[in-house]
Amino acid sequence: MHQNRALAANCCIVKQKMKIVDIRATTVTVPLHAPLRHANGCHWGRFVRTIVEVEADNGLIGLGEMGGGGESAEAVFRAMKGYLVGHDPARTEEMRFLIANPTASLYNNRTQVLAALEFACLDLLGQAWNVPVCDILGGRLRDRVPFAAYCFFRYPHPRTGEGEVRTIEQLIVEARELKLRYGFSSHKLKGGVFPPEYELEAYRALAHSLPGDRFRFDPNGAFSTEQAIRFGQAIEGLRNDYLEDPVYGLNGMRRTREMVRVPLATNTVVVNFEQLSANVLNTAVDVILLDTTFWGGIRACIRAAGVCETFQLGVAVHSSGELGVQLATMLHLGAVLPNLTYAADAHYHHLTDDIIEGGLMSYTDGCIDVPSGPGLGVKLDRNKVAQYSELYKRLGGYPYDQDPGRPGWTPLVPNDRWADPRDGRCGEIPY
Repeated sequence: MHQNRALAANCCIVKQKMKIVDIRATTVTVPLHAPLRHANGCHWGRFVRTIVEVEADNGLIGLGEMGGGGESAEAVFRAMKGYLVGHDPARTEEMRFLIANPTASLYNNRTQVLAALEFACLDLLGQAWNVPVCDILGGRLRDRVPFAAYCFFRYPHPRTGEGEVRTIEQLIVEARELKLRYGFSSHKLKGGVFPPEYELEAYRALAHSLPGDRFRFDPNGAFSTEQAIRFGQAIEGLRNDYLEDPVYGLNGMRRTREMVRVPLATNTVVVNFEQLSANVLNTAVDVILLDTTFWGGIRACIRAAGVCETFQLGVAVHSSGELGVQLATMLHLGAVLPNLTYAADAHYHHLTDDIIEGGLMSYTDGCIDVPSGPGLGVKLDRNKVAQYSELYKRLGGYPYDQDPGRPGWTPLVPNDRWADPRDGRCGEIPY
């Protein structure tokens, strides 16, 4: 009798529904150890992110995160209240069509907005059911997720003048320090900044400086197909994970793949299911880098990984400059994917701080533990949110696609306007 009453009580708890009562968004900017250079410009010494809070009628608050921010992003999330207040956060599939119907999205692309809201709804469900998000998504297959070191060419810190990575010697020192500090055994070099011949020399030197480790190179689609073929053939003897986005476009990737014996990867030309199907039907890319924001949420990434498992395509996890909230989504994703055969990417070790309780998550042997608490397993540090919200209000955003060291510069695709590795100027960067 007592067991029956307890079972009935538990059933009532499970069946109890939540309703969304409020959605709030706050833009923050968190400093980096040094400005990060890339093919399209630069991260100007900080990341700008929008932190989303979805509150339910039981007082629980779910967390989400999206890249970029400011008044426009915050206004979009305020507008979502008209769609979602009163909505059950468990009905995530209905939410997908409610705010990001594919035909409506031709006029208002809300994929990244949907992702941030999905993160928060899954966080709410995990808290309400007292289980981690990965348990909702099928249960963890691993307790920690391996990450690759993310090596960038960098401008020196705007205040201290430290942290520059421009020469090959500086790159090797930085990579060795990252390995010593965090235990990485896979290393990614972000290229597309300097001429391909220089970056080839740098990549080969990096690989030879850390024998036994694995390496990957990403020039953000800046090469011509012919340059990509030459570069790919020149690195065939190294311990490569993959060559990521050497060109922009599926056909250029396909032509490169025909001539190069290194797996090709992408996070730019296969970022939705239509592109994934095109790649399955006529393979141009071997490894799909899944991004919990770009694909529209954790669940979409799991669906995409299932397609990749079926057709024997490799899977990795992409980084878009996340703070701890989105990093938690990457960790829960990594925990449940059976075919995650590569170390995940993360800019995380470039951050000086985080907006979650406890500060920056810790690396052990190049891995980060999957959070074990309910939901995403992270909580906001309200003082840090306030601090970095004020910093954003003081500094504003920054132009991701501009280079402070080259005013008026813009890259081409394919590019031929490379930076000069002998030029040590960095321009003025607000900090």
